[in-house]
Amino acid sequence: MTSKQRAYLKGLAMNIEPIFQIGKSSLTPEYTEAIAEAFNKKELIKISVLKNCLDDPNEIAQALAERTHSQVVQVIGKKIVLYKENKDHKKIELPK
Repeated sequence: MTSKQRAYLKGLAMNIEPIFQIGKSSLTPEYTEAIAEAFNKKELIKISVLKNCLDDPNEIAQALAERTHSQVVQVIGKKIVLYKENKDHKKIELPK
C-alpha cells in the first residue's frame, strides 16, 4: 500500500465509528473470527482497544492483520484501523 493510498484510507476512517472493542480478554479466536467476517461486509474497519486491555494496540493490530489477511492503515492511541479489499463487493476505490 502506498502512502497516498494510506492517507486516503485514513481520511475515510475519520468518519467511521469503531465496530469492535477489545477488552481485558484481549485478542481471542472469537474476536479474530468476527473481525474476519466483518470484512465480508466492509473493507475498512475501526477497532477500539479498551483501557482494561493490557496488550499493546500496535501488537494487536499486527496480529489481527496477519490473521485476517488485512492491512494496518493506522494505530492512533487505542484505535486501530484495518483495510482489506473485498473483490466481490468493492466499495473503496484506492488512488493509484
